[in-house]
Amino acid sequence: MNERSLALDALRGITLAMMILVNTPGSWSHVYPPLLHANWHGVTPTDFVFPFFLFIVGCALFFSNRKNHQLDIYTHALKIFRRTVLLLLAGLGLHAYLYSGTFAEFRLPGVLQRIALAYGAAAFIVWLPVRARIGSSLILLLLYIGIFALASGGYTLVANPVRHLDLWVLGAGHLWQGKGIAFDPEGLLSTLPAIVTVLSGYEATRIIVERTTQQKVLVIIAALAIGMALLLHPWVPINKYLWTSSYVLLTSGVAVLVLVALMQLESFRPVRPAYRAFAVYGENPLLIYILAGLWVKSLLAFSVGNSNLYAAFYHLLSLYFSDINASLVFAIFHVVLFWLIALWLHNRGILVRL
Repeated sequence: MNERSLALDALRGITLAMMILVNTPGSWSHVYPPLLHANWHGVTPTDFVFPFFLFIVGCALFFSNRKNHQLDIYTHALKIFRRTVLLLLAGLGLHAYLYSGTFAEFRLPGVLQRIALAYGAAAFIVWLPVRARIGSSLILLLLYIGIFALASGGYTLVANPVRHLDLWVLGAGHLWQGKGIAFDPEGLLSTLPAIVTVLSGYEATRIIVERTTQQKVLVIIAALAIGMALLLHPWVPINKYLWTSSYVLLTSGVAVLVLVALMQLESFRPVRPAYRAFAVYGENPLLIYILAGLWVKSLLAFSVGNSNLYAAFYHLLSLYFSDINASLVFAIFHVVLFWLIALWLHNRGILVRL
């Protein structure tokens, strides 16, 4: 694998396409179950999308470190800090766009904020030797398990330690309210295991680049991680909202297997056009994600009669499709729309990096 690996670019593009697909249904009341997150414990295909993105952040971090290895420590640290801050600001800016409420109700955590903090921490951890990096990952996962074991609320929605810390540090008004209470799936404490997700992408890429038996080694490691996740599940539930240690093992293991499968198929000529199409999506992933978020918020804010443009478009589609299929077509339309934007950027050689 190298900086121009088509398999890695395709995985990045597939992940971004899935992010847009699951985030933009025409109606949240009409969505096929696999395109929704699990209600609490357990996983659906949708629950693999965000950890795949963090895994890919780790892959990119490996190549970034190779490019920056000649930089002095101060300059390198400054670059990491700068990118972390820019990602945080981008996430807060996306939340602030067309926001009409008060600051007391402004959500502070978010997807880009999670990426920023997990990336920032992982970018410094990877300066350590290999054994220390692996040890750090194990410590983070075991520490997280230990915190939940000691917490009286355990893995429940209302009383879990992730929620308690966020309520104490950020306050209820600054958290997601999607579960009917103040609880944020991108909380502060659950960022700890998310760091390991980034590190798993880094180590997978390192093994591919540096070892001659890379794919066999990766498949064995991935199988062990998935097996461990399933064994732990009765005691450490697989849960995306809490980003549990078993969830990290499962999603990282599956991400490795998907990457290996894409690498195996890369030399198969008939699939290469599809790889290139998804690779276009993967060239500006953060920019496309932000543009998609701004677009959706704009549609929701633009009034059309007693409704908004988002709902009006869905209603138009529902005249020709069943409610659930209209919702799916709405989401697919946005996947294609932002692929066309990505293609426009690709054709003009525009690469936006934070």
